[in-house]
Amino acid sequence: MAFKKTEFIWMNGKLVKWDDANIHILSHVIHYGSSVFEGQRAYKTDKGPALFRLRDHSNRLHDSAKIYRMDIGYTPEEIDQAIIDLIDVNKLEECYVRPIAYRGYDSLGVDPSNCPVDLAIAVWPWGKYLGPEALENGVSVCVSSWHRLAPNTMPAMAKSGANYMNGQLIKLEALSHGYAEGIGLDIHGNVSEGSGENVFLVRSGALITPTFAASILPGITRRTVINLAEDMGIKVIEQNVPREALYLADEVFFTGSAAEITPISEIDHIKIGSGKCGPITKKLQVAFFDIVEGRVKDKYNWLTYVREHASKKMEVPA
Repeated sequence: MAFKKTEFIWMNGKLVKWDDANIHILSHVIHYGSSVFEGQRAYKTDKGPALFRLRDHSNRLHDSAKIYRMDIGYTPEEIDQAIIDLIDVNKLEECYVRPIAYRGYDSLGVDPSNCPVDLAIAVWPWGKYLGPEALENGVSVCVSSWHRLAPNTMPAMAKSGANYMNGQLIKLEALSHGYAEGIGLDIHGNVSEGSGENVFLVRSGALITPTFAASILPGITRRTVINLAEDMGIKVIEQNVPREALYLADEVFFTGSAAEITPISEIDHIKIGSGKCGPITKKLQVAFFDIVEGRVKDKYNWLTYVREHASKKMEVPA
């Protein structure tokens, strides 16, 4: 999906026009993938744009940076405010948000110690990640021949740019065979996650999802779904999930800030349940969108309303 450009990007504390937001070709991140990032959404509500679980995302960005020994130089509170103000100055009603911390320009070599850690934030309109019909009809996926990262090779709990080379292989293989997405297995052959989404199964009324030990990212939408399910009285089980359990599930769905809650209609051409969005998936979808779109009371305090918190202090470049 092509970018729908906005006017400004935030870079190291300053607003930069979209087309001027550039880095040097010899920046460390380009050669070694040395970045950590977040993906999150602001939703359109009657009270204006509302960011979903803003602080959780900024905290996770810091967690990822800590694993990679990167000092971002901005607190989670400062990152939150920069995101709020950037959405406000770009006059967006809803958008996707991409904060990224990366090793910048100084020297090349595997040792990044001398390279500065830069921070940029971009916001832009972005529709449904797996297509507008996917939330109802589901998507067709495959189990990938590419496995997810093995423990003690690269940290799966960090949302790192380098990790997504593995995700690209999963995604590209799936697309080349006519699927919308792929699911990677962990080093032991158990279900891990999609190229950029966590995975849930429904079986006999219970919700089942892989543990962190299966090389998954600690998804914020994943945690949201667990919270919602528990409040609905749905049993949630975090455990190892063998590949064949996918085929036998009553429902399977993806979660993620981009994918939101997307049902899976078939896996390896085996129909899952009714072949479209199942009843528990639908119940979770409705509860999720009712909250993020401001139709029900936000009892979890997950929303941050941009208009209420914008500082109006950003200096707009000429």
